[in-house]
Amino acid sequence: GWGLYDMHGNVYDWCADWWDYGSGPQTDPTGPSSGSSRVLRGGSWNFNAKFCRSAARLANDPTGRNYHVGFRLVLGR
Repeated sequence: GWGLYDMHGNVYDWCADWWDYGSGPQTDPTGPSSGSSRVLRGGSWNFNAKFCRSAARLANDPTGRNYHVGFRLVLGR
């Protein structure tokens, strides 16, 4: 729907969202306006297959570094 391809499983993607989505199902959540942890999304080669999906989310310290975390450059049109 967004014209994005091959978005799962290579490395977790850093997101601009701060962690804390609350409870219950949500569609395209944005999170709070500030916080201490950023969202990681989409799974990684270093995790189980059940995490290699766009809905998979983890929290991580924004100053932390890991070999299974990266980012994607996307050109908007």
